Amino acid sequence: MWSKVKIFMEMIKFEHTLFALPFAFMGAVLGSVIQFGSLPTWGQIGWIVMAMVGARSAAMGLNRLIDRVIDKKNPRTAKRALPAGLLSAGEVLLFIIVSFVLLFWATANLSPLAMKLLPLAVFMTVIYSYTKRFTWTCHLILGLTLGLAPLGAWVAVTGTIDWTAMVLYVSVALWTAGFDIIYACQDAEHDKREGLHSIPSRFGIGPALMLARLFHVVTSIGLLSLFLMTELSWWYLAGLLVSYVILFYEHYIVKPNDLSKLNTAFFTMNGVLSVVVFCFTFIDLVVRYVW
Repeated sequence: MWSKVKIFMEMIKFEHTLFALPFAFMGAVLGSVIQFGSLPTWGQIGWIVMAMVGARSAAMGLNRLIDRVIDKKNPRTAKRALPAGLLSAGEVLLFIIVSFVLLFWATANLSPLAMKLLPLAVFMTVIYSYTKRFTWTCHLILGLTLGLAPLGAWVAVTGTIDWTAMVLYVSVALWTAGFDIIYACQDAEHDKREGLHSIPSRFGIGPALMLARLFHVVTSIGLLSLFLMTELSWWYLAGLLVSYVILFYEHYIVKPNDLSKLNTAFFTMNGVLSVVVFCFTFIDLVVRYVW
């Protein structure tokens, strides 16, 4: 049983939750403090965590199920649970259903607006895995999907959407699209041979990395805009400066002719960045609004 659980955790890359969860917390905390002058309740945080776990587990399960034939042809992904025969399609489908039930249950205990927007989140979660079959904009669609984490958390605690929430959404969406382009560079040649679509396979690795940098420049501007649009203070600004250094380093270590440090840029740097931005935002809001 424990062996099977470990296989499922590996399938959904549970550790990659670090990408989205800190920004979800940031959306919840920032929205609650701006709207109500207080932090979210522990109950709200608990339901948001449950919704995040359900949404991300369903998304990754769907991606693995839909891509199982494609993954089997790629040497990098051929050892994943489904193409390797470690899990059956039925087991993964059941896992996806349970994950969506978890998402629905959690959302039902948050704001009415969050419940109304749930079908959009489910649609984005499902459609993303098909996009690489017909459009190189798949990275942007992934970004728009993962960006729903902070936007959804904001809506969950406030029941509203405003311009601040949208700036946070777009910033996280382009951050995600940027690092997904970097990650896709390792499969550029394989994708081209198999007729799959991505920015690296369509335009080449060099132009793809340039576009990823552009996306992250816009992300940096968006996060700075939050500083200007709200009463966030120098604590947030300090965290922002640290995140800029992380983004610069991420792009510095990945070059068109040297992808050896791609995993460091993709996972380590982006995992650290999301934690840094949330922690400094939380400290700023607690010091300024709560204490």
